[in-house]
Amino acid sequence: MVLAEYVWLDGCKPTQKLRSKIKVIENVQNLIDIHPWGFDGSSTEQSEGSDSDLVLIPVRYIKNPLEHNSIIVLCEVMKSNMTTPHSSNFRASLRDVINKGGNELDSLWGFEQEYVLIDNNTNRICGWPKKGYPESQGQYYCGNGVENVAQREISIEHLYSCLDANLLIYGTNAEVMLGQWEFQVGHRNISSDSRNNLKADPLMASDHLWLARLLLTRIAENHNVSVDFSPKPILGNWNGSGMHTNFSTSLTRNKKNGLNNIRKICVKLKKSHTEHMSQYGAGNDDRLTGLHETCKYTEFKSGVNNRGASIRIPNHVALAGYGYLEDRRPAANADPYIVATRILKTLLK
Repeated sequence: MVLAEYVWLDGCKPTQKLRSKIKVIENVQNLIDIHPWGFDGSSTEQSEGSDSDLVLIPVRYIKNPLEHNSIIVLCEVMKSNMTTPHSSNFRASLRDVINKGGNELDSLWGFEQEYVLIDNNTNRICGWPKKGYPESQGQYYCGNGVENVAQREISIEHLYSCLDANLLIYGTNAEVMLGQWEFQVGHRNISSDSRNNLKADPLMASDHLWLARLLLTRIAENHNVSVDFSPKPILGNWNGSGMHTNFSTSLTRNKKNGLNNIRKICVKLKKSHTEHMSQYGAGNDDRLTGLHETCKYTEFKSGVNNRGASIRIPNHVALAGYGYLEDRRPAANADPYIVATRILKTLLK
């Protein structure tokens, strides 16, 4: 027997949250061995009480590194007929755009997930004094020492847990604000990934990010700490939290004219800037002020090595003449399914 924890995204607005419940099942060899399971959608903001039953359809599972003899089952939410995606099921929207031409782009993805840790005993950001503020920013990014970092054990435990679960995590670091951290999920350029059928296509990279978010939240629970994914956890002269999205296509990776294709994508992204901003996370306008390594919410800029741009072309990409580009606009609370869908739609125009 094995414990299967079914995980799905609820219908909360403006930002969905992860829900889960556990079922005892027989040992699993393949995804097909994990059966659909119903749940009460009226308790997750997904249906009315008079017609509340919705269905969880398993789409991916991983070993649960935090529990013995346990797996985590990522699910899509379907209506009671088991075939129609619920309106809150944005993974289905991503599948749809992939099937309608997105797959031909051969895109690879990476997400840089920033977050802030909150001490539940004080309701303050971890590492911050009980009253007032810590020293101003400058000493905390990739810092060392108790005066510069807080709750490193959570970041490291999360890193090893993601590796143990075979997720596409490729790094972690302390961020610019005290109590703020980041981890990265997606394309790793590791030869063993291809041998193990781990390709950071838009669907797998997005799935892995959601699963990594779940593991982080669970680990923080054990430390009586909350994870804050809001784009501006504290107003004032402090950095916000983003989900910088790196992506490439077969054309941008072309050694002959990749950089030219990247610039063409920047033109497309500029034209659809308003549509992107409306789907890149609630409260993102508080973060994108033009300060703290951001471009203004209403402006669009692209440039080489420019962290104050909407789209950054990394310096090594410009020097090589091919590679990927970084969309710095998505907020930390953005849904990777929605972000990837929006970008793919723009690329396919």
